[in-house]
Amino acid sequence: MTSMSAGAFGASSIHDFTMNALNGTPTPLANFRGKVVLVVNVASQCGYTYQYETLQSVYTKYKDQGFVIAGFPANNFGAQEPGTNEEIGAFCKSKFGVTFPMFSKISVLGPDKAPLYQFLTQSGGGEIKWNFTKFLVDQNGRVIARFESATEPNSKEVISAIEAALKKK
Repeated sequence: MTSMSAGAFGASSIHDFTMNALNGTPTPLANFRGKVVLVVNVASQCGYTYQYETLQSVYTKYKDQGFVIAGFPANNFGAQEPGTNEEIGAFCKSKFGVTFPMFSKISVLGPDKAPLYQFLTQSGGGEIKWNFTKFLVDQNGRVIARFESATEPNSKEVISAIEAALKKK
């Protein structure tokens, strides 16, 4: 049994969760063990939707160094992610060329909040305020930094945190 200080449902890292990929395939986040992960709640009709482009460029730059981005579509803020998983996937590919892992639409706020996001918000600074909130997770699956929506994925602040985490191996 894990200690009381563990996150949601006794989880001690994101590796304790299995989430459905955009195509519905159950995907253990333990697959990301040993990688630095940027977990982002995304939306297709948000003022920050353009960040898909910079997320993709950051992913492309660092993916061969042990970095991955995990996108979680959510319709919690301003109903800005109304599409189906299929529509979201098509939009991300055609408009932004997204190749980083995308997961099925979930709730990231409120009574139906996904357990993964219960863990992230307990571990990393409280409730999410808007789309494109970013949690940086280390190779052991623990939250090491959080960046709010307005912080660009390719900002000095985010890139420095990613590079520092990648050096820790």
